[in-house]
Amino acid sequence: MAHQNAALLSSLTAPGADNATRAGATFTTAERRALYLKLFSGELFKGFQRNTIARDLVTKRTIKNGKSLQFIYTGRTTSEYHTPGQSILGNSDNAPPVAEKTITVDDLLISSAFVYELDETLAHYDLRGEISKKIGYALAENYDRKIFRQITRAARKASPITKTNFKEPGGTQIRVGTNAQASDAYNATSIVNAFYDAAAALDEKGVPSDGRVAVLNPRQYYELIQGVGGSGSGAYLINRDEQGSALQSGNGIIEIAGIKIYKSMNIPFFGRFGTKFGTASATNPGVTDPGNKGDFTEVVMQDERTETVNNYGNGDSDFENSCGLIFQKEAAGVVEAIGPQVQVTSGDVSVIYQGDVILGRLAMGADYLNPAAAVELYAGTGTAPAAW
Repeated sequence: MAHQNAALLSSLTAPGADNATRAGATFTTAERRALYLKLFSGELFKGFQRNTIARDLVTKRTIKNGKSLQFIYTGRTTSEYHTPGQSILGNSDNAPPVAEKTITVDDLLISSAFVYELDETLAHYDLRGEISKKIGYALAENYDRKIFRQITRAARKASPITKTNFKEPGGTQIRVGTNAQASDAYNATSIVNAFYDAAAALDEKGVPSDGRVAVLNPRQYYELIQGVGGSGSGAYLINRDEQGSALQSGNGIIEIAGIKIYKSMNIPFFGRFGTKFGTASATNPGVTDPGNKGDFTEVVMQDERTETVNNYGNGDSDFENSCGLIFQKEAAGVVEAIGPQVQVTSGDVSVIYQGDVILGRLAMGADYLNPAAAVELYAGTGTAPAAW
């Protein structure tokens, strides 16, 4: 009987083990439990989520019909004394001068995923919700990058006003530091000095102080925070009501020279989106690669001039020394024909394919408007980056 029981036990399968139908096999505890359910803890690894901020910092318009939208740029006017008995029919110099800027919507931008119905059934968490979030992040990331490229372009442009004897101010480019090393981009004192130079330039060009903002690379932002405890210029950046946990969480810096500061992984940064790692040089700030950084930490900027209607520049050459932006909302504009939205298939399509396609889509275009309202920060070279 004992021999029969042993034979019976050896022929039983282990339903939780890999290749569980091996007749006569014995399994360890780990093998028997290999395929059992791993209970979901309720936590999701969100991946590399980047805040998208540009949409609310520039001039945004929505169109329902048509492919483009016209923006009117009006220059300054003059004043003159009235001559008694002379009719008033407008200034003798025909001021103010006017120029137009047309922003065209690029092709439809999409991000999609197919969700197999059986996978949804077996999953013990909200699969669709998580996929929808990631699609939204992909579209928003692209949205920010296009706008920041155009603000950089604005900083390198002259005014669109070309009327004789009316020279309007154009964009501003300010060097961070004075060395031939891109590492100056991380020097807190040099960054602060650049902010005050930018504020002065914007004042001198008549740009409103309301709505001035700056967007820096995260490492630059944190370099500023680390400088607030000293006696130098960084000591004045902290909002004294934002101590303790607020400072530790990276929310302590409020503004410099009346310019509110944001951080983003989507600004042009030495020819990259994110952070540029490597050996210090004129085009590399010299940050050591921390390892295991993922594909989204350091992204080479591609040339999009053949893929889009608007000219967003060539990342390899046009942005190799760019390291920050300071601007007012008039610097650039964005036109939306289709705002960020998600669509999901259903009905016969779902039956035929036993699942659904989750599609995120966006139709927008961005371009510069008023160059005077844009400032580009650059480092590592004494020559300001060229316009394109």
